[in-house]
Amino acid sequence: MMRVAAIDCGTNSVRLLIADISDDSDELTDVERRMEIVRLGQDVDRTGRLAPEALERTFTAMRGYAKLITGHAGPDGSMPVRVVATSATRDAANRDDFVAGVRDIFGVGPEVVTGDEEARLSFTGATRGLARRGPAADDTPYLVVDIGGGSTEFVVGSTSVEGALSVDIGCVRLTERHLTDDPPEATAVQATIADIEAAMDRVEAAVPVRDARTLVGLAGSVTTVAGIALGLPAYDAAKIHHSRIPAERVHEVSARLLAMTHDERAAIPVMHPGRVDVIGAGALILDRIVRRYGFAEVVVSEHDILDGIAWSLV
Repeated sequence: MMRVAAIDCGTNSVRLLIADISDDSDELTDVERRMEIVRLGQDVDRTGRLAPEALERTFTAMRGYAKLITGHAGPDGSMPVRVVATSATRDAANRDDFVAGVRDIFGVGPEVVTGDEEARLSFTGATRGLARRGPAADDTPYLVVDIGGGSTEFVVGSTSVEGALSVDIGCVRLTERHLTDDPPEATAVQATIADIEAAMDRVEAAVPVRDARTLVGLAGSVTTVAGIALGLPAYDAAKIHHSRIPAERVHEVSARLLAMTHDERAAIPVMHPGRVDVIGAGALILDRIVRRYGFAEVVVSEHDILDGIAWSLV
């Protein structure tokens, strides 16, 4: 058994997983799993730079994570740590400021991973435990879709990755680009759909998405849509993990969210406050994926790139 710490710094959130992992099985046991909405990617699509206030929000959350890692370290005070940064940091001209701040906090620098590596980590995290659920869930190949703040990863594979592509459609990026009214105008929604469809054209040219038999959806937009579709009175990760949401419910929830005001979305019991303004775009991305590829349902996973980062340390 090995204790590891994984940090995933995305466009919208920074997350920590401290886990005990057995290297001779598919068992990963959470010690700590935390998430803070920091919006590191604030205005990156427009300016090409990480905003000073966004960096400070991120570093504040990371300092708290560093204390948790120290508290859970072994007797010798050591624990393998991997910090992965994704879309917003890849796009930023001043990413060196981010790298220096992370190294100061954790003692290790962040890996600003490529879109392909991000996709592979997401696939590992999402699918490592699916096979244990039996033939009904092990309907391969999988199409794993990780809808982030700045980008979405499409990965096809069974036990390993057969094709992957990261495209620049994410809930924060598309909200800032198009969905600025509350609720958004129909023309803005159509412009968003056009961006999503253009991105999926590129995916379809590079990845065998049409071969996939099971759609597995990851990250906060997908889990929030699942929580709404399930009618949960509060966010419940155990009930959301590996739930199966019919396509009809995905379409209904997406349309409902895009028609709501900010206050109406904020009143939804499963809604995290940091997702209120971007959930419409995230739900729309999922909706268009389900429509385009004709999936009857989406299997929702609470395990994603964060778990993939942890597994990579074994």
